[in-house]
Amino acid sequence: MEWLDEYEKLVIRMDTPKVVVDNAVCPTATLVQVDSARKRGVLLEAVQVLADLDLSVKKAYISSDGRWFMDVFHVTDRLGRKLADDSVISYIQQSLGTWTEPSQPAALEGLAVLELTGADRTGLISEVFAVLADMGCSVVDARAWSHRGRLACLVYLRNEDADAVRVACIKTRLAPLLRGISDASGGVVAVPACSVPHADRRLHQLMYADRDQDRALPTPSVSVESWAERGYSVVTVQCPDRPKLLYDVVCTLTDMDYLVFHGTIDTNCGEARQEFYIRHADGSPISSEAEMQRVRQCLQDAIERRSFEGVRMELRTPDRPGLLSDVTRTFRENGLLVAQAEVSTKGGMASNVFYVTGTTAGQAVHQSAIEAVKERVGIDSLVVEEHRPQLYQKTLPDDRDGGGIGLVHLGNFVKRNLYHLGLIKSW
Repeated sequence: MEWLDEYEKLVIRMDTPKVVVDNAVCPTATLVQVDSARKRGVLLEAVQVLADLDLSVKKAYISSDGRWFMDVFHVTDRLGRKLADDSVISYIQQSLGTWTEPSQPAALEGLAVLELTGADRTGLISEVFAVLADMGCSVVDARAWSHRGRLACLVYLRNEDADAVRVACIKTRLAPLLRGISDASGGVVAVPACSVPHADRRLHQLMYADRDQDRALPTPSVSVESWAERGYSVVTVQCPDRPKLLYDVVCTLTDMDYLVFHGTIDTNCGEARQEFYIRHADGSPISSEAEMQRVRQCLQDAIERRSFEGVRMELRTPDRPGLLSDVTRTFRENGLLVAQAEVSTKGGMASNVFYVTGTTAGQAVHQSAIEAVKERVGIDSLVVEEHRPQLYQKTLPDDRDGGGIGLVHLGNFVKRNLYHLGLIKSW
């Protein structure tokens, strides 16, 4: 019937997100506003799009109570500028303006993924790539993180290099390396590339299973408090700002099966403050101190994984068989530990980024080691950038109404969000 067709069209219009990208509202950042019917996981999808574009979120206001979702993000590019590239703006509008599931990127078609986990040590990455090179495997893409003595790595291979027989051989050779001397939890799993829709999220998931209980080093400030009167748990994060910080926090909360109903994000002088009002997927708040402690620890780990201290080395050079094995062997021979790695190949060119420290995570890298690497791989192909240590401080007293959750009222919180959304004139 015709009226049913019109009703279906109305439902589609109501469920389709409205995305506005505005450069006129804020003098220092581009405003990205998303209004839509509420959908589980939509916050992570929005933040993921911004993170994949290497955009910095300077401020954000999140509200998704009831059946409606309203988010405003104030973003800049990597250099702190407003967005000026029309293709980037169009991509944001198209990506956030649909509920359709993301299609498999063409670059991942015909690929398989090796998921590696194990005890990290100096030279482990080198040994992994040496084994793959010896078996004639061509590494198309790779991501690796190490944290608190654990390693998680995704290695993308062409399907012809990942048949059942070869994968069995790879597992046999890599498993002892990943387990180390006494560790029994390391291993190798081969899966189709389509089962890993987002590499960073999968790395978080792999490392979540291996989280370390040792908290000897300074950690980011994370508090979890109960607001029983309103049925929320309130998570507050304060730490130095860095790229993809918001993504790492939202990703962790989502994978722990929490829903974010309200939130505010603010950065000032290089420091970030993020506040989230959360519940379980069944609508209940966190009910025990043990669970609060687990949330604190998991968020601290997620933040620390990319809070890198050391030297960033970016290598751009024509790809060739054994390139990764040769480069990482050079790191090992000079006593460098690969804390993170981002490897990709396109059009016959290799773009490899390595974040390295001394033999112990966080240890300074000697200039002689850097010079030795430059000489080995070619000074014209290597860009070196030092990352200063980020020391986490104790939470400073907040200047908003005393800073305690007991003095915060959700009514004022929602009004503040509506004000920033431009839906009311004052609050």
